[in-house]
Order: sequence, then structure tokens, then C-alpha cells
Amino acid sequence: MKRAHSLNLPNKLTLLRILMIPLCVLFLLTHQYIIAAVLFITACITDFLDGYIARRQGIVTNFGIFADPVADKILVLSMMITLLYMDMFPWWAVLIVSARELAVDGLRLVAAERGVVIPAGSLGKLKTNAQYASVLSWTLSAPALLSMALAILMSALTAISGIQYFYQARHLLSDGAE
Repeated sequence: MKRAHSLNLPNKLTLLRILMIPLCVLFLLTHQYIIAAVLFITACITDFLDGYIARRQGIVTNFGIFADPVADKILVLSMMITLLYMDMFPWWAVLIVSARELAVDGLRLVAAERGVVIPAGSLGKLKTNAQYASVLSWTLSAPALLSMALAILMSALTAISGIQYFYQARHLLSDGAE
């Protein structure tokens, strides 16, 4: 991988995703669910594209390393919290996602302090896609059974992927890792 200029196409897509978040929330709050869903899907596509382009072109920037996962988390949590506020999303799913994201970010900070980078794993990527699907199902008022099943699946994947991160980095949390 080569270091690249910070305003490359993948980073522009990440910035676009960040700029779309308030619009997704605004249209959701004003009950314009189709527009909110289209914007949310577009934001999700930028998540796929920025990673694909960065890997394909072999470009990495400090901004991308930081901003891409943060943008994903803000997008998902903003939508979930807004849906929760509107009584359209299960509170326990928001709690599981929030707790996992905070815990894994804390673990990554400990790892970074020790010079270790914890990359996103395949289960973490599957978790993100399940979160996207769950948010979309609730946004579009999919059948209740489907939305609840997706929320349960997404919550399980979220919890399991968090446990996996901690298990794989358990050596960083022991006293002997100092």
C-alpha cells in the first residue's frame, strides 16, 4: 500500500457520507422515509466504494484510516438513535451497538498506544452490513417480523464481533503487555 494525498477519491466518498448523515436524519425526522432511505442507501454505497477503490488503487491515508470507520459508526448510530427517538427501533439494539462500538474503539486506542493496529475483520464488515440492513428495514417499515429478525441478527453479529476483537487482542489488556 502506498500513502496517498488525503483528498483522493476514497476520502472524498467518505466526506460525502459524513455530509449525508444530517440529511438522512432530517428526512427521517420529517417522515420522508423514502428520501431518507435513498440517502442512507447512497451513503452505504459510498462505504463500499471508498474501501473498494482504496484497496484496488492501493492507497492509504491517515484521514481514511480514521474517518472511514468513524463515518460508518456515526451514520448507523445517527439513524438508529433517530429511529429510537421516533419509537421505530428497539432500544436494546441501540444499546448493544453503542456499547460494542465504544468498547472496540477503546480497545483500538489501547492497541494504538502500544503500536498495534487492529484492522477490521470480515465479521466486523458483516456486522456493518447487517446494521445497514436493519436500519433500512425499520426506516422503510418492512414487515415487523423481518425488521425484528434483522435487529436480532444484527445485534448478535455486533456482540459476537466485539467479543472476537477482545479475544484476539486479549494480550493487549494483560499486565504483561506493557
